[in-house]
Amino acid sequence: MKKNVVFGFLGTKLDAMGGLGHNPKRWEKWRPTVGLCQQPGLSVGRLELFHDPRNHNLAERIAEDIAEISPATDVRLIEMALRDPWDFEEVFMRLHDFARAYTFDMDNENYLVHITTGTHVAQICWFLLTEANYFPGRILQTAPRFQKKDGNGESEQEKTHGSAGAISIIDLDLSRYDQIAQRFRHEQADTVTRLKSGIATRNDTFNTMIEQIERVAGRSRAPMLLTGPTGAGKSFLARRIFELKKERQHLSGRFVEVNCATLRGDSAMSALFGHVKGAFTGAQTERAGLLRSANGGVLFLDEIGELGQDEQAMLLKAIEDKRFPPFGSDSEVQSDFQLIAGTHRDLRARVRAGLFRADLHARIDLWTFALPGLAQRPEDIEPNLEYELDRYARDHKVRVRFNVEARRRYLDFACSRGAAWPGNFRELTSSITRLATLANGGRITEADVADEIERLRAAWDTDSVPGGSAPSGLVYAVLGEDAAAALDLFDRCQLETVLETCRRANNLSDAGRILFAQSRQQKKQANDADRLRKYLLRFGLDWAKATARE
Repeated sequence: MKKNVVFGFLGTKLDAMGGLGHNPKRWEKWRPTVGLCQQPGLSVGRLELFHDPRNHNLAERIAEDIAEISPATDVRLIEMALRDPWDFEEVFMRLHDFARAYTFDMDNENYLVHITTGTHVAQICWFLLTEANYFPGRILQTAPRFQKKDGNGESEQEKTHGSAGAISIIDLDLSRYDQIAQRFRHEQADTVTRLKSGIATRNDTFNTMIEQIERVAGRSRAPMLLTGPTGAGKSFLARRIFELKKERQHLSGRFVEVNCATLRGDSAMSALFGHVKGAFTGAQTERAGLLRSANGGVLFLDEIGELGQDEQAMLLKAIEDKRFPPFGSDSEVQSDFQLIAGTHRDLRARVRAGLFRADLHARIDLWTFALPGLAQRPEDIEPNLEYELDRYARDHKVRVRFNVEARRRYLDFACSRGAAWPGNFRELTSSITRLATLANGGRITEADVADEIERLRAAWDTDSVPGGSAPSGLVYAVLGEDAAAALDLFDRCQLETVLETCRRANNLSDAGRILFAQSRQQKKQANDADRLRKYLLRFGLDWAKATARE
């Protein structure tokens, strides 16, 4: 059975009630330190009793009395000379240092922290250090036990010999308390909703990821990495994370955002780290730089994979040391910010290719969250559609709605396998904005939807043919940005057609029959499924990956 160990301060007033001598009346008074060792339901194996050197005689008297009523309790007197027992910093640091040096035996001992005695400052410090698990135990409160009211309507303290008073043990694991835990669950749900901008998303993978982000944002200041295709909402989510941390008073600074793809050469170093006057041609005045502007807040580096090697090295130093020299300076400046990075690149592939520093990647890869593209979240298109219509109403002061058939037709198309959505949520926003703007009388009709579908199809067809201005959507979504970009245009266009066919087909054999409809007629035994399987393997794909929505 584990031994109970209690930590506490000597109560210079309450514990002294009854005097220092052997006056029998001292047993008629409730003394908290003595009383906690008189509890029938609590066996105190060891008492670590802190006291000021000036109260040494009182501490010894209390130890003698405890030995009389609880011989099994080992009382250890700990002198702690405090210049000012009401100085929060001094008391906290002295207790903190004690806790760090103390050998806790969690396998054989239970720990209780007595907060009834000592100054209010000491009681607050006990609580904070126990909550932070420096003292890995529970809070112990003692109090006098009162009888019923007397004839005058006043409560009288028990006068019985050996009055123990009452005790209350509080476990600071708040999840153990139903009402508190329920309140926390409601608050967490509200926070998750805000991170999703109030959109009732239905994709399980995305919802789980947002719940994890909520916990990490509330508990950690380590760098976070948001990955995903362009338009998936990385910038939007980074700002929501900042707002959450600001609301919880974890930050004092501002949100600073920069797209690293726009930074080149000397201007990149200057924009990020600042420069001194004369650092380069045209540097006529000093510049603070974005990292210093983010001091105390969040720095969001979107497309961090586009940073040059020199900027990567400087950024690593700034993250680890919170210090860095501005461009052209020999002196360092300080900035304590939290980094959130975003990228549509496969940073591991860029590390292997020597384009991204392995040490920087390791530093920012502690909390990595991959945001799925719109095509991988078809169930979330409908709630996002409502969100975009609400946003349009707020921005333009006009409420626009779909008629029933128009809404059904748009969702059928938007959620179909053939809907690539290479621009992701940014493209969905543009699509809804066009529909709302062109709608007559505040109603989006089937004709409006038909026109918009043709616009989207035309744009996506342009993306997938030679000479198109943007990458083919499915290939990039399935293989990833870097792997798709490494393909010849011929292979990319061919694979795009194959993937589109697979997503329209019922199974591997069905897709093979469609793709090899002519050549299979010339074979005695056409094995379309095997031919398609081998083709997909050239790109590291199988049927599940080629048709996956997640």
